[in-house]
Amino acid sequence: MNDVAICLFAESGYDRAAQGVIGAGRRLAGTLGGRLHAITIGTHNPELNVRIAAVADSVISADQVELAEYQPELCLDALAQLCGELAPKAVLLSNDTYSQELAPRLAHKLGGSAVGDGIELIAQDGAIRVKRSVYGGKAVATIELKRSPAVIWLRARAFEADSAGSASVATVRQTRLNLPSGDRTRIIERKAESTGEARLEDARVIISGGRGLGGPEAFKDLQELAGLVGAQVAASRAACDSGWYPPSWQVGQTGKKVAPGLYLAVAIRGASQHMAGISDAKVIAAINIDPDAPIFKHCQFGIVEDYKKVIPLLREKLAALQK
Repeated sequence: MNDVAICLFAESGYDRAAQGVIGAGRRLAGTLGGRLHAITIGTHNPELNVRIAAVADSVISADQVELAEYQPELCLDALAQLCGELAPKAVLLSNDTYSQELAPRLAHKLGGSAVGDGIELIAQDGAIRVKRSVYGGKAVATIELKRSPAVIWLRARAFEADSAGSASVATVRQTRLNLPSGDRTRIIERKAESTGEARLEDARVIISGGRGLGGPEAFKDLQELAGLVGAQVAASRAACDSGWYPPSWQVGQTGKKVAPGLYLAVAIRGASQHMAGISDAKVIAAINIDPDAPIFKHCQFGIVEDYKKVIPLLREKLAALQK
């Protein structure tokens, strides 16, 4: 079959990432000449299902107590059952921890093939081809997935939402699955962390600090600056490894991959591993005391100066503009 299935987790809601996956699925299904099926996993979210029903051809909601919280094996089994019934050509997931964990395992269960961090989808010669950035964003690789279904998780903000939607509103079908019991991996505790106004993947402006800040106290200055422009604060791996900022806010090859309208790198040298996480930023600006820092080869705007002199001036000017 040439249908496309998208898999979403109810707790994430109808966020920008979900809209991007739906848009990518809608366009791929159109190219293949198939239908778009949406699968929602987790606690019943009527609003999410209603909004998806306006853009998908069918919606299947796996809403039962076992799936109220994310449990890897149960969610994997649920997706395998539902995707197995649909037999789609491609299965698309979002850029979140759950999807990244499940995508390769789901492909194995379905006898398909998997790839992650997709930035473009191409249907050609009976196969799905996926473009993704490699070598820290210096090149783009095209990977052909010959075994169906092609299971792909997509890079955040790489795909636009579909404004047209489907011709009619789909019916939401509630399903009851036979899920395995017994020993399995379980989440036994969750710790909530303040995320500000937006996730890093959705932030339009990010101010990020690196090793050159010298310590955790400097991040307070970045947070004050971020508050003036509605930005999110992030950090390089070196800063996170030093314990100056939480690892969940790390940007780079081993952290979050982001695509803001503006990325301000403060005291970050710009090694290839860090650049891999910000290659999709529309504008990169940098403040660094070292004129030979690699970041200056990639940024559109750069200031060679001690950040301690620049950040207070920026705060002063931005505060004056808001009066």
